[in-house]
Amino acid sequence: MNNKSIFIHPSTIIKKGAIIKSGVYIGPFCYIGSNVYIGKNTIIKSHVIINGITKIGKENKIYQFSSIGEINQDLKYFGEPTKVKIGDRNQIRESVTIHRGTIQGGLLTKIGNDNLLMVNTHIAHDCIIGNNCVIANNATLGGHVILDDYVIIGGMTAIHQFCIIGMHVIIGGFSGVVQDVPPFIIAQGNRASPFGLNKIGLKRNKFKKSDIYAIKIAYKIIYKKGKTLKEVKYKLKELSKKYFIINNFISFLSRSRRGIIR
Repeated sequence: MNNKSIFIHPSTIIKKGAIIKSGVYIGPFCYIGSNVYIGKNTIIKSHVIINGITKIGKENKIYQFSSIGEINQDLKYFGEPTKVKIGDRNQIRESVTIHRGTIQGGLLTKIGNDNLLMVNTHIAHDCIIGNNCVIANNATLGGHVILDDYVIIGGMTAIHQFCIIGMHVIIGGFSGVVQDVPPFIIAQGNRASPFGLNKIGLKRNKFKKSDIYAIKIAYKIIYKKGKTLKEVKYKLKELSKKYFIINNFISFLSRSRRGIIR
């Protein structure tokens, strides 16, 4: 705390025990709890509360009126020492809320690296967010939601608890997601439905032409052939012998518990 590279505004409260690394900037009227760790070169604008057992990595930007690590809204929570863990280089915009985990959910709410959480995003208890995700204004993730890498969630979208959203998925704005969304898919609507593949995302992230071709075949197997999920799994397993990328679908389906959008 005596490191001259750290700036803490006089109006901010830092509780004894908090660990603040070099290059951190904390603006006015913030509150940092005693079990909080803030990594190097993180910027905390103003009026931010970071509480609970919370670890924040390096080079994050946390904007005004955000609340991180507070008591979750699960009525089964009775003060157990659950945690929030946030990686590096995330942008956490104004009025974002990120709640601590629960015993039932594995004790942890976790956010990876290089994510953008836009204004008023809510990340409920026990959510796991990967890397390079974008969650737009006023989107809500219920408890235990998993976002794999490179997911984009449109504004005003709500995702039901325990849903899994696969890698490179785009969910359009004003959607309600109540089942799992397989990788590489675009979905939208109240009870979100599939609307094709995220082709622009695949090209932007430099997927090989052969991989894109295989993903198109997988999409047709899942959504265009009228097959049962058991039949889909068999066909995907056969396709994976030639195209390794298809293992992303197989792995996803093995994790799915709520069923996939169809």
